[in-house]
Amino acid sequence: MHSASRVLEIAFNDGRRFRFPFEFLRVFSPSAEVRGHGPGQERLQVGKRDVTIRSVDTVGHYALQPIFSDGHDTGLYSWDYLYELGINQDAMWAEYLRRLEAAGASRDSATAGAAAPDGTREVKRHG
Repeated sequence: MHSASRVLEIAFNDGRRFRFPFEFLRVFSPSAEVRGHGPGQERLQVGKRDVTIRSVDTVGHYALQPIFSDGHDTGLYSWDYLYELGINQDAMWAEYLRRLEAAGASRDSATAGAAAPDGTREVKRHG
């Protein structure tokens, strides 16, 4: 874990290495809070640009559980899921940025709210 650059680097047995920005891991958490309980229930995570990881716990031999600075601690990142994130990181990040823009939302916490139909902006903080 590289705290200063806010990156978690993971090396796999096949020689592949992936560098995951903390923000990326947070917005793609495998938790129900982020993914929902089924297809179409995903929640767009906004305002996570400055999130950090306080610690990372191992869960048996199959997963990591990061504890994020915004209090989020329910995502269990299996090694298979982390590998999938690594392989698809660029495409997933581009799609996330597209969804943020379409929602009128921001990666920054102070401007994380989406614009209402009357043009006003409601600021919401998501845990």
